[in-house]
Amino acid sequence: MKRTLLITLAAAAVWGTAHFRTGRRVTGALLLALEAVVLLGAVLLVWPLRDELAAWLVQPVWLDALTAALVFLGVVWCAVIIRSYQLVAEGGRPAVAGVIVLCALVVAPLAYGVELVRVSKNLVTEVFAESDGNDAPFGGRDRVNVLLIGADAGPNRFGVRTDSMTVASIDVQRGETTLFSLPRNLEHVPMPTAVSRAAFPDGFAGAGDATTPGLLNEVFQWAEDHPEIVPGVPKGERGPTLLKQTVGGVLGLTVDYYVMVDMKGFAELVDAVGGIRINVPEELIYGRRSEGRIPAGVRTLTGEQALWFGRTRTNSDDYHRMSRQKCLLYALSQQADPATLLTRFHGIATATKRAVSTDLPQDVLPEVIELSRRLKGSDIKSIQFVPPLISTANPDWELIRSKVVAALATPAAKAKAARPSAGPGTPVARPAAVTATPTAPGATPTAGPEDGDNTESLAQTCG
Repeated sequence: MKRTLLITLAAAAVWGTAHFRTGRRVTGALLLALEAVVLLGAVLLVWPLRDELAAWLVQPVWLDALTAALVFLGVVWCAVIIRSYQLVAEGGRPAVAGVIVLCALVVAPLAYGVELVRVSKNLVTEVFAESDGNDAPFGGRDRVNVLLIGADAGPNRFGVRTDSMTVASIDVQRGETTLFSLPRNLEHVPMPTAVSRAAFPDGFAGAGDATTPGLLNEVFQWAEDHPEIVPGVPKGERGPTLLKQTVGGVLGLTVDYYVMVDMKGFAELVDAVGGIRINVPEELIYGRRSEGRIPAGVRTLTGEQALWFGRTRTNSDDYHRMSRQKCLLYALSQQADPATLLTRFHGIATATKRAVSTDLPQDVLPEVIELSRRLKGSDIKSIQFVPPLISTANPDWELIRSKVVAALATPAAKAKAARPSAGPGTPVARPAAVTATPTAPGATPTAGPEDGDNTESLAQTCG
C-alpha cells in the first residue's frame, strides 16, 4: 500500500511516472509532454502578460475561457491520478481512500479558482452596464469625466440624498486627474435640458418655493420621482442621468459616466479590504451623542470609522466633510494592491455589489484597470467650489467654469495665458506670484484672487 501510494503521489506531481514504471513508455511520454506544455504555457503566457491579466479578468469572455480551462485541468489531473493508481494498485481499499484525498487536494485550489472567476463574472455583469459598442477606448476621448456620488439612503429619510458629488476628470493617456467637488447645498442650479428648464426656469427649486429653493443633492431623487423631467429614461436611470447633465452643465464639462457608492455599503467595502490607512489631523468626534472618537494621527480605520470620518459634521460643517471625503477616495485609490484584491476578493466583490452602482460599460473596464495603475502613486489635484470662493446661495457659474478650464489647461496653454502682451516699447509688469496653499483635511480652502490657482494637491493635503 505504501509503495502504491508513493508511486501514485509521484504520478500526481510528474504525469506519466506510473506509466513509465509499468512499461507504458509512449503513454507516459505523452502525459509528461502534456504537463510540460501546461506548465510552460502558463509561465510563458502569464509572466510576460502579468500586467494585462487584471484587464483580462474583467472581461466575461475571458472569464468563461478561464473557467473552462480550470475545469478541464481538474478533470485531466484527477484522471491521471486514478489511472496511475489502477496501474500500480496493490494496497486495496485503504489506498483508494488515499487516492480520493489526493484528488481532493488537487481539485480544491482549482475549485477555489473557479469560484473566484464566477464571483468576478457576476460582479462585472451585475454592477457594470452592457457594452456600448465603441471599439476605441472610452469612445476615442482624450479625457474622461466620471461623476463620483456618495449617496445616503438611510431608513429615516425618503429616497436617495446625493450628499457627496465630485467629478474626476482624467487624462486618458497620462492618468493625470483633477477632482471638482460641488457642495450638496448649492442653490438655484441651472437645469441642463429644455424640459427641465421649462419646469425650473430660475434654477432647480425641487419642492420648495422662492423662499426655500431646492438644493443640488435633491436633483437625483426628484428625477426618479418625476419621469416627465427625463422623458424616455427608465426608472433607476433617471436620477443619474439628470444629475450627470446638471453637474456637467455647472462645471462646463460633459460627464461621461457616474459611480455611486451607498454610504453604508462603503463601510462594508472598507472592512472587506482590511481597513483604510489615513492621516487624521485632529481628533474627530462623531455619533448622535458624540460618543465616537477617532484619535489624531495616522490610523487604520475600520469600515464604521471610515464612514463616520467621511460623513460626520459634529464640530464641523459640509465643507470640512467634503475635504475628508476626498482624502478617503485618495487613500483608497493608493492603498489597493493586487495581493489584497486576490486574498479578499470574495468579500470585496460581495460588498461592491451591495454598495456600488454605475453606468460604466463592461467593455471599458480594461481601460479602467490601466488607468487605475497609472493613478497609483501619482498625485491628484482638487478644487472645491465652496465658500468663500463660491457662495452656495448665489453661485457665480461663470467663475466655476473658468476655474475648471484653467485647471484642465495644458502647461503650454497655461504659460501662454500667463505671458503678458505688450506693444513695442511698452514696459512689461511682472505678474504677482500666486501660491496655492494646501488645506488640511477638514479645513475650508482659502480662496485666492479670482484669477488665481485654487487647486490643491491631495498628496499634501491628506498627508
